[in-house]
Amino acid sequence: MSLPEKNCSVTDTDRRWMELALSEARKGVGRTSPNPCVGAVIVSGDQEISRGYHKKAGTPHAEIHALTKAGVKAQGTTMYVTLEPCNHTGRTPPCSHAVVKAGIKRVVVGMTDPNPLVSGTGNDYLRDHGVEVVSGVLENKCRELNLPFLKYITTGMPFVIMKAGLSLDGKLSYQKGIPGKMTGQESLLKLHELRDTVDAILIGSGTQLADNPSLTTRLRDDGKDPLRIVLDSSLRIASDAKILHLESQASTYIVCSKAADSEKVTLLSRMDNIQVQVLEQDQDGRISLEALLHFLGKLGICSLLVEGGSEIHSSFLRQGMVDRVMLFVAPLFAGSAGNSLLTDFSVTEREDAPMLQNVQYIPCGADLLVQGDLC
Repeated sequence: MSLPEKNCSVTDTDRRWMELALSEARKGVGRTSPNPCVGAVIVSGDQEISRGYHKKAGTPHAEIHALTKAGVKAQGTTMYVTLEPCNHTGRTPPCSHAVVKAGIKRVVVGMTDPNPLVSGTGNDYLRDHGVEVVSGVLENKCRELNLPFLKYITTGMPFVIMKAGLSLDGKLSYQKGIPGKMTGQESLLKLHELRDTVDAILIGSGTQLADNPSLTTRLRDDGKDPLRIVLDSSLRIASDAKILHLESQASTYIVCSKAADSEKVTLLSRMDNIQVQVLEQDQDGRISLEALLHFLGKLGICSLLVEGGSEIHSSFLRQGMVDRVMLFVAPLFAGSAGNSLLTDFSVTEREDAPMLQNVQYIPCGADLLVQGDLC
């Protein structure tokens, strides 16, 4: 759904500079949680003075980076910033105060900050101190960039992405319990680029036992590993599983129920970079996904990539906990012997089926990425 811009004084020049601020903000994707990705550009006339982006939670915000680079040249200029400047003291001082102190005369804002600690007060502070504020420039793009943050700050839970690679007949594998290559190299590269941008990645114990994956990010440049999560109610994971013996800066969480063997909980907890988390069960005896998402939210996880398998995908979908779907479809038929994308999930008619919105069809070599949102 398209959102109208909030100020009639917006110009094509404003949009052009906001595009540059968005480019800056994207540099922080996957690195700023639980903070949003923000970019800022300072302009005098038609000349760029400086730019900056938020790099990591607890470090200076985008506005401060841009102001520091500009120095005295910031006096009397326009700042373009993708998100309303903060007006409270957290781990860093309020950006709205710094903008006023620097002598910025006009601030063009992409979107209002949904954080209850800000939510319009940053813009109000600027206006109260004589700064012209224009808000809502390229708001759709600014919101899209920060969908994980928007969900996290309003619900306390991460934005959930359901990802799978499958055949034309909806299979994840050729034989049950046996891994096999389904999609091509282009899709694999896209997957690792995706892992680089999310905070956490999740699989079920069935996928862990069948595939024995590492769940790391493998890119030519310096990719970031997401936090890894295995849902394993009864701790079936073997002590020599790859995921337990990684050289990675990201931790691995093994999530189990109270029914899990206490000795194995102790054994796993003693391993380097491994955390065991016991969570409550739902009415079906499975780990409660609601409890899981709230737990991850408390860790500051804003985005969660769910990679399967079929029972996990079905559970998230059945409980309405999927925000975005990314299916990499290979141009082949895998036959009837393998695992299907979904199990224990039935629909009787089109009107009852979960329907993707904002659908995109993106070629990945010979494969096709079908991507959309579940509202």
